[in-house]
Amino acid sequence: MFPQNRPRRLRQTTQIRDLVRETRLDPANFILPVFFDENLDKDRLTDSMPGIPTHPLKGYEGIANKIEDSGVESVIVFGVPKHKDCNGTQAYADKGVVQQAIRGLKENSDLLVIADLCMCEYTDHGHCGILTPDGYVDNDRTIQTYGQIAVSQAEAGADIIAPSGMMDGQIAAIREALDDNGFSNVPIMAYSAKYQSAYYGPFRDIACSAPGKGNRAQYQMDPANRREALREIESDIEEGADIIMVKPAGPYLDIIRDAADRYPVPLCAYQVSGEYAMIKAAAANGWIDEDRIMMESLTSIKRAGADMIITYYAEKAARMLRGQ
Repeated sequence: MFPQNRPRRLRQTTQIRDLVRETRLDPANFILPVFFDENLDKDRLTDSMPGIPTHPLKGYEGIANKIEDSGVESVIVFGVPKHKDCNGTQAYADKGVVQQAIRGLKENSDLLVIADLCMCEYTDHGHCGILTPDGYVDNDRTIQTYGQIAVSQAEAGADIIAPSGMMDGQIAAIREALDDNGFSNVPIMAYSAKYQSAYYGPFRDIACSAPGKGNRAQYQMDPANRREALREIESDIEEGADIIMVKPAGPYLDIIRDAADRYPVPLCAYQVSGEYAMIKAAAANGWIDEDRIMMESLTSIKRAGADMIITYYAEKAARMLRGQ
């Protein structure tokens, strides 16, 4: 007896495999994180993030041209200020580092520019909001500040605001602030299910944003929780989020799938710094094929249901997809 069903028939050649492929990556769906530091006068490299530069506040045209030449159309901007204080005031300064970077990129490119909205890079204590005297993040004071930050980023020209602080009610506060200041057409990309993950370590190196004391477990999600993610996502949608996000991506593919199946809104997933750094480290030791692992990991995120992916591999993956 020989099998009547032979799935291998559809795997025989490259052309057949391409024809029946279910999941496809597209450079238009990649978002590249870009870092600026107003303390710098030239690019800086961070050991734990190989190949990812932190830029000074200049050279925008060259930065943008390189990104656009790869086929990537979107970036998300992070900044490191010269001065930090307990209230993170530089996060909403008109001439803050992210505000200057947004203007520079918008004036010198056609890139879609997303502004990450958080306070950890701007506070001297490294937490994502304003602290009470006993060291607890004051939720309601913090979301009022988030509204100020969102307006300043929109005034600088940000196309999308992406709040990542995981404060209760932050989307409603930001939506109200944007609408009240004439930015009702600016979308919000909500970091809706952001876990308190050990995968963020290299990002904290490059963004100089590690908390001085304690951790972020009081506001970021417990990695053990699945149903809670759906509650967070649903709340953000009700408050006005236009795009939802799951972060990290690779270790949380089940959450991405749950969200994609349940909510008919665009879904972003963030392949975070630790995911990137592990691939780079293993490849540097000759243990894996970096290009194949890169594409397989991105495909798995897309297959799980992500419509767009924030990834440090955006340029490299886009060039490979375009045959460059």
